[in-house]
Parts: sequence; structure tokens; C-alpha cells
Amino acid sequence: MSEKSVDLDEMQSRMQALRQGFRTLLMATVNAEGQPDASYAPYVEDAGNYYVYVSDLSAHTANLIERGMADILFIENEGDAAHPFARKRATFRCRCEEIERGSEEFERILDRFGDRFGDLIDMLRSLTDFHLVRLVPGKGTFVAGFAKAFEIDDAKEGGLRHLDGPVRRRDSKDPLEED
Repeated sequence: MSEKSVDLDEMQSRMQALRQGFRTLLMATVNAEGQPDASYAPYVEDAGNYYVYVSDLSAHTANLIERGMADILFIENEGDAAHPFARKRATFRCRCEEIERGSEEFERILDRFGDRFGDLIDMLRSLTDFHLVRLVPGKGTFVAGFAKAFEIDDAKEGGLRHLDGPVRRRDSKDPLEED
């Protein structure tokens, strides 16, 4: 399938629709020993960034704050997929930054959490073991089905490119480093 036969604007719209269908995101983080940790968290999106409000009781919290990076995944439910091998999915490599408690951004984003998740946020807001973390997405991939895999150069800018070979994202470079 060539780029000419793929409507990239349509694929961008499909990716947006997939992401907007979720209230939680899946995360891959790494602990201090270099061991992987898969988890999830409720999120809000603001200005192209994803925010999670996470507790010290969760392993991913230290991983996000101390290592400053994560991959996030949005994936179509198995029951909705045409085939398990062709589940629609979007993955983004993210830089992670803790937002200072009490800052204007902290208060604004926690208000958004309250709007999205209800009164529970009022109670969680007062718990000091919770941290607000901004996940700034960079490069990623979007798979819309068989032979419909795309590389995303910059999640905020868009820019899908149809892939016609294997995806090789893992190398010795810093995963957040720009080319």
C-alpha cells in the first residue's frame, strides 16, 4: 500500500477517534533496576499532553518521576476488533514531568480530573501521596489494521507516514532524543 493510496487525513481522524474513546491509558515504565512495569492510569488530555494522577503506592509513579519516560498505549477492545492480530492501536513515547502541587497548572488539571471522573477526585486531591505527572508525547505508531501501520513523527504535530517495513524503535540512542 503506497502513501498515495492511503488517505493520511482519514488515518489521523481514525487515530484521534481511537484515543478519544478511552478514559484510561496503558503505560510501560522501567524501574531503577531496569525491569519493565506495565500498568494503567486514568488520564486527562490538555494541549496535546496527557496527565495522570498517581499514588506513591503504585510502582509506576516512581518510574515516571525518577526516569522521566514512558510509553503509552491506546488499544481497541478485543471484542470490537475485526481480528486479534489487527487490533487498532496507537503508541507514543513520552517524556514525563511532575507538576508541582498547588501550582496553577496542578489546580487547573485537577479540576479537569474532577469534571471527568467525579467527586472522588475531591478526596484524592487532598492525599499527599498522589502526584500529577504530565506525559509529553513524541514519536509513536498507529496501526489501523492489516497493512495500515503508520509512524508518527511528533504526536502534537501529527505527520503520519505509512510504514512498508518493520518498525525498529529500539536502539542505543536516548528514546526521547530528537533526530
